[in-house]
Amino acid sequence: MTPTGATDAAAGTRPSTGPTASESDPAGAEAALVETPAGAATPEPALVEPDQADTDVPPARPTGRPARREKPRSERSPRDMALSLLVLLVPIALLLAFYRGFLGGEQPTVVDPAPAYEQARSANAFPVGEPAGLGSGWRTVSASYRTVEGGANLRVGYLTPEGRGVQLVQSNVPPEKLLPNELTAQGQPQGPTDVGGRNWQRYTGRGNDQALVLLEPDRTVIVVGDARENELRQLAGALR
Repeated sequence: MTPTGATDAAAGTRPSTGPTASESDPAGAEAALVETPAGAATPEPALVEPDQADTDVPPARPTGRPARREKPRSERSPRDMALSLLVLLVPIALLLAFYRGFLGGEQPTVVDPAPAYEQARSANAFPVGEPAGLGSGWRTVSASYRTVEGGANLRVGYLTPEGRGVQLVQSNVPPEKLLPNELTAQGQPQGPTDVGGRNWQRYTGRGNDQALVLLEPDRTVIVVGDARENELRQLAGALR
């Protein structure tokens, strides 16, 4: 006879050492008998179909009107640019009209030259002359008396009836220094001329300016501006 241990070893089983699982747990034995057959496919989970109610709802639409897109500057038409420019020019034109019509814009400010003449006479630095007999079209727009290096200057500015600017300068500064300062290096003598019985010299000045110069021992008188010569002569001849 073959021993029991040898028979079990040949059959590939271990020798029994105690009661089997079926004997100790009948329920476990029944569960062990229910096994999934080899090669059987594992059941796949059921597909969940989307709710039909969700597919029937249309997408929400944005509320309100979409924001208007500004045109880039490069896409603006000439008409748009002209309208923008017109919007800017209209207020400027209205302000300019108000300035001229109601505030007296572009009207020269007239000053009283009497204090400057009085100050020059009080200083007694040189004989002081003052124009007399000028028409109402002549307006005094500036007047000052100042001490400068080498002497003193009395300077009175006028606006002529033709709207030109003229200055009357009286000074005891030496002519060789005064004339280059007042007429610049462009000032060149053009010859003598008689004005009111006195011998004046005609000079060129800066730009379109021209001048009449009276040289006296105690003072030098200059009438200079962009006015025409007849107005320069009128002012020079009125000097008393």
